Amino acid sequence: MEYRQFGNTYYARMDRGDEIISCILDVCKKEGIQSAVFSGIGGCSSAEIQTFIPETGEFETQHLTGMLELIAINGNVVTDCDGAYFHHTHAVYSYKDGEEHKMAAGHISATTVLYTAEIEIRPVTGGVIRRKYDEETGTGFWDFD
Repeated sequence: MEYRQFGNTYYARMDRGDEIISCILDVCKKEGIQSAVFSGIGGCSSAEIQTFIPETGEFETQHLTGMLELIAINGNVVTDCDGAYFHHTHAVYSYKDGEEHKMAAGHISATTVLYTAEIEIRPVTGGVIRRKYDEETGTGFWDFD
């Protein structure tokens, strides 16, 4: 991975074998970014797509491998009151299954670059968004306090 800052925004190019989520979190930690939003495109070799099932309070995971065109990845990074980093990421992929073109999308826990990914990271300015845990759903939400 290589990245640069231009103005208040960071631009990261991730290369073959880089795991996108961990790279984004690494940039935020290295640069002291406590909360940010990000988006990007690229080509991936694998993805773990999750769907939250409210009735069970758990995620179902689908594993994809092969040439996955990363049409869009969007998410945010926040920290909790102890400084731990969390991400909430969604992505859309297109891929071929035989002669058919298919798509898959959802919450992303991990995705690995096949040839490149280009990610824009926009830190929150003028404040910090924290994460708070919600007992009812078992997930974390933005906290503005």
